[in-house]
Amino acid sequence: MDFALDAKTEELRDSLLDFMDTQVNPAEPVFHEQLGQLRNKWAWDSAPAFAGLRAQARRRGLWNLFLPGEHGGGLTNLQYAPLAEITGRIPHLAPAALNCAAPDTGNMEVLSIFGTAEQKKEWLEPLLEGEIRSSFAMTEPDVASSDATNITTSIVRDGDEYVINGRKWWITGAMNPNARILIVMGRTDPAADRHRQQSMILVPRDAPGVEIRRGMEVFGYDDHEHGGHAEIVLADVRVPVSNLIGEEGQGFEIAQARLGPGRIHHCMRSIGMAERAIELMCERAGDRVAFGKPLAEQGVVREWIAESRVRVEQLRLLVLKTAWLMDTVGNKGAHTEIQAIKIATPAAVEWILDKAIQVHGAAGLSQDLPLARCQAQIRTLRFADGPDEVHRNALARTEIRRQAEARKSP
Repeated sequence: MDFALDAKTEELRDSLLDFMDTQVNPAEPVFHEQLGQLRNKWAWDSAPAFAGLRAQARRRGLWNLFLPGEHGGGLTNLQYAPLAEITGRIPHLAPAALNCAAPDTGNMEVLSIFGTAEQKKEWLEPLLEGEIRSSFAMTEPDVASSDATNITTSIVRDGDEYVINGRKWWITGAMNPNARILIVMGRTDPAADRHRQQSMILVPRDAPGVEIRRGMEVFGYDDHEHGGHAEIVLADVRVPVSNLIGEEGQGFEIAQARLGPGRIHHCMRSIGMAERAIELMCERAGDRVAFGKPLAEQGVVREWIAESRVRVEQLRLLVLKTAWLMDTVGNKGAHTEIQAIKIATPAAVEWILDKAIQVHGAAGLSQDLPLARCQAQIRTLRFADGPDEVHRNALARTEIRRQAEARKSP
């Protein structure tokens, strides 16, 4: 078993590390300052510092790395993992600078796999070029969206058009006026099998009947650096039949295909977030003196640092194994491991961030450090792409079945 990076990944990693040190890190405070000066705070991608980073990333070949095949960087999941981890150190800026930020990543994957030639030309190409943003509208306030078959938004065919009615919320990025297109999941056939009732359809943000009602807050953060999380009302919205993605009744299948890569990308970046938290914790522990000696000499702080290192190393190995399985046996073959990393990563990184905040005292709660904002962000990951309990239940069911089959074998 060889844990070394291949030559291509090593080359990209070196380039990305240099890009982070020389470009992204210096741009971070400038970006925040420019955000405060924008007339529309949700239009974060119009900040001049961000445009400069994107231009640099493209020149270095650090663009669309997440997407395999002809449309993207041509990397495997295993090759992309250490690169995504690096961008997770500055999660609100670095992934987007490389055009590797959700929800655009998942939407590009959907369009590249299921989109028609016309849909790819109209929407995928400008997304690949970073000319527009997008959103994925699945979650609803009136149903338990952890069960995607609950979705009640209606998509009804009327001649050459579909008519869409429903209410969505926590739609990431949709407050940004440059999020020109929504991929909306809704019900086309309530009488069909429960996994064949749903479909996905492309809805322009400026279509008549689309109302961006409000931005949602996460523990008091509006997350405008990502275009916010919107509540959206769709009232008799009409779009052409050609806007349907795939076939009627294929929505649940498309959602599952979209969420697998999305889950591992979140986990990859979260490891980078944890690494930055450990660095900050160690720096603070070495500089801060309490009760006559540095925090780094306090037993409880050393225990936190040691445990943080153990947890992040365990996570990285599991994420890399999952990436390797996705590359070798496909997303379905890696389903158990994808669920495992989705359960383990938010919990472990949340614990590490909590200890880093504790070591920093009141400063850890402030806007002067990234820790509090990262804590809010990682807590949402225990809901995003499926809550912990759904993954635990499914993982346990699979394990019970596997063990039962093993007992029957001679």
